[in-house]
Amino acid sequence: MTTSGKGRAIKPAEGKLGILLPGMGAVATTFMAGVEAIRTGLSKPIGSLTQMGTVRLGKRTDNRSPLIKDFVPIARLEDVVFGGWDIYTDNAYVAAKKAGVLENEHLAALQPFLEKIKPWPAATSPAALISRRDWNRASAPTCFSGSSGTRSTSITGETNGNCR
Repeated sequence: MTTSGKGRAIKPAEGKLGILLPGMGAVATTFMAGVEAIRTGLSKPIGSLTQMGTVRLGKRTDNRSPLIKDFVPIARLEDVVFGGWDIYTDNAYVAAKKAGVLENEHLAALQPFLEKIKPWPAATSPAALISRRDWNRASAPTCFSGSSGTRSTSITGETNGNCR
């Protein structure tokens, strides 16, 4: 509510919602596979507050508890798209298979979707990758600071003004 006591108009979510993940390991690929399993009806959104949770409006006796997804204008699961970076070149299906978190039957059903998700080159310290031969390192100009190996580079690969 605003100070005038009137509600505020909230525009509906439109377009795609991009979720970018730093790394395509077990957690990231399980997240992507879970969203796709829900979208295709292979699974229910158990544990998803936005998909199964409700919000109580008024008093308990009013019996007004719509689903959050029907009450708040959030992006639909159908509008979610994934991307991310990784030092390995494996697509999300191969990464998920190597991680061994998901059952083979679930992976097989989601294989076409997961295979389309390929990591963008990652930025990391070359010293950390010295023993890796199959690294997927960004070739854009980088700016490493300290021993943490962080870099000040935008998604487009352009360095910001702080890089020297």
